[in-house]
Amino acid sequence: MIAYLGRIVHNNDAESKLDDDVSSISKSLDLQGSIENGDVSSLASKDFGGLYSVKPLFLIKPSGAEDISRVVKLASRTSNLTVAARGNGHSINGQAMAEGGLVIDMCSTEKNHFEFLPINGSHYIDVSGGALWEDVLTRCVSRYGYAPRSWTDYLSLTVGGTLSNAGVSGQAFRYGPQTSNVTELEVVTGKGEITVCSETLNSELFFGVLGGLGQFGIITRARIKLQQAPDMVRWIRVVYSEFEEFTRDAEFLVTQKEGESFDYVEGFVFCNNDDPFNGWPSVPLDPGHEFNPTHISQTAGSVLYCLEVAFHYRNSDHPTVDTAVNGLLGRLRFVEGLKSQVDVSYTKFLLRVNRAEEQVKANGTWDGPHPWLNLFVSKSDVVNFDRTVFKTMLKDGVGGPMLIYPLLRSKWDDRTSVVLPEGEIFYIVALLRFVPNGPSVEKSVAQNREIVNWCIKVGLDFKLYLPHYQSKEDWERHFGNRWSRFVERKASFDPMAILAPGQNIFRRDLPNIIIGREF
Repeated sequence: MIAYLGRIVHNNDAESKLDDDVSSISKSLDLQGSIENGDVSSLASKDFGGLYSVKPLFLIKPSGAEDISRVVKLASRTSNLTVAARGNGHSINGQAMAEGGLVIDMCSTEKNHFEFLPINGSHYIDVSGGALWEDVLTRCVSRYGYAPRSWTDYLSLTVGGTLSNAGVSGQAFRYGPQTSNVTELEVVTGKGEITVCSETLNSELFFGVLGGLGQFGIITRARIKLQQAPDMVRWIRVVYSEFEEFTRDAEFLVTQKEGESFDYVEGFVFCNNDDPFNGWPSVPLDPGHEFNPTHISQTAGSVLYCLEVAFHYRNSDHPTVDTAVNGLLGRLRFVEGLKSQVDVSYTKFLLRVNRAEEQVKANGTWDGPHPWLNLFVSKSDVVNFDRTVFKTMLKDGVGGPMLIYPLLRSKWDDRTSVVLPEGEIFYIVALLRFVPNGPSVEKSVAQNREIVNWCIKVGLDFKLYLPHYQSKEDWERHFGNRWSRFVERKASFDPMAILAPGQNIFRRDLPNIIIGREF
């Protein structure tokens, strides 16, 4: 079988035989799942970004960790096969692709684990790495009245996918990213070994995989911390004309003790005009309310800022909610008259982006390209970033949300593979572009590159979130003094550089070579 696969990889005439041999390969591997031909039109050859399309050799739909282990071990017995784990396909730059390699559809394992675990007075849920966060939410709340503490904004993402990056939303200022809310993992390493790991068991693998960009192992199970789920959420948006006042209030809220602030804090930039996608109409939460621009000073600039917060409560708490919320809002300096709020169920609030997805799909833009850019920017540089990027480069918007809100470094674990700017407070910036096919895609990609190059040129303290680089120098700059640790972890857990080739960090075709360096 190994010799046969080698002939396929190097023989273009073999393509017509693939369909006939898929079943025999599956039997040879003793897969409990299934295997499909890696056609250019298949889901394995594309992702949400829509910027790349490469053809894999096969798409594997495993039944569980044992199947994944067999696939990785198969690749290790060849000279150049690679393996990429694909969640729900929401990578932007081809990170979950494997050209001429094997793509594993993790969603086929989504039902494998779901166990509620009370341990020493705390509560956890064991879920599959291929489970979607939206399903984890609805099942946890409906069955047990509990829910994970930390989320992403969009929940049609797999557990393993977000844990391989970080997993950030408006709760991260309090509980940290999703990588700070997992206590145990089951991982298939680049050697094909199925390994359980935690802070105290195989800890180097545990922390390496968290935020490790898929380089050290494929997450097949995760144990997630839970908390009691609230019934309702008061969801509020307030507007600022000055960036310094917006950041002052946002930083004030994220540095307060639990119980003395909101439960969710985010923010975004929008255009000071009536553009339906980039301007005033994007702010009101209640479709029956319109944004009243007469409250904005005539001296305001080309962009404005919205602070988005949420307050959790139980149904029995409702009489005291107004007092608590008004007390917090009374300490903020937003533009009077520009407040929008609604009360929604906790589940509906967390699924807010999924509902927006339905609307975007209806107008046909969801399936177009998404040249997104995500960065972490230090507090010391964020005013300069606003002045140059938001107020100048992006003053006309990006055709989608421009998120910005503060996070706290102390809520992140430095032992994971995630790298951050210096300082306790830093900001996440997310430019979530929705653009039509054509020249606008190249223009958006070029503008993203211009922003990153400007950050480098002026010496901003920043890191790409969901990074995508092409050169050794860029990756070394990204990881900084953590680069050697990252390389050592690769040598320990995936020495043949089999996993996650789409990240373009390590190369399988040059054995024992990492971006030009021997290890």
